[in-house]
Amino acid sequence: MTSTVSTADLWIRRYATAEPGAPKLVCLPHAGGSATFYVPMARALAPHCEVLAVQYPGRQDRLAEPRLESLDALADRIVPLLLPYAEDGLALFGHSMGATLAFEVARLLEEAGAVPLALFASGRAAPSRLPAGGTVHQGTDAELAARLRVLGGTYAPVLDDPELLELTLPAVRSDYKAAETYRYRPGAPLTCPVHVLTGDQDPMVTDADARAWAEHTSGPFALDTYAGGHFFLAHHQAPILASVTARLSRA
Repeated sequence: MTSTVSTADLWIRRYATAEPGAPKLVCLPHAGGSATFYVPMARALAPHCEVLAVQYPGRQDRLAEPRLESLDALADRIVPLLLPYAEDGLALFGHSMGATLAFEVARLLEEAGAVPLALFASGRAAPSRLPAGGTVHQGTDAELAARLRVLGGTYAPVLDDPELLELTLPAVRSDYKAAETYRYRPGAPLTCPVHVLTGDQDPMVTDADARAWAEHTSGPFALDTYAGGHFFLAHHQAPILASVTARLSRA
């Protein structure tokens, strides 16, 4: 007997059980990342909030699937899968590339009449501040690995294992291409609250870059700065979760 997996189950992963009617927090990974990055958040927020972690194609159990190399294409695939969850209240959390993707997902959700409870943008410059172009995705494997080593975080264990690195780099490269070829399209600001998280030593995001997210919403805006580099959130889970919980309760 062959088992079938729905499209929603391929893209949306749950790692903890939440109470009926609990708000949903859709979590979008960084470049090269996977849904499992958000397992600690899912377990910590349950049962009062349910984390829906997005699994992009081309990694882990979706390794054999074609990778998507456009944030717009990813958003177009993700949004229809989220609309059934909007009734319970749905917020978005994205880190790095995932924050830009979360912004585009939020735009599409608002166009569909499903305004998110909030957008949490972590470790990423505002869409209007992202530099045009970028050539990291065009570099050699060694150059790409060197870039990941600078950022540290979840990449560190992979970089020290040649077999894991060989499996991971194609997805990293495709995600970098998606991020580096992204072009912000001016439009109406979001109406949902935007909460930005940033590391005070993040080489990819300046304070001005983070504050510019305020231009992308007509709703409330907040900026929380933490000590650390690009993966600061791995070292500040407790205060970040407390902040997310408090802001979702107010929303």
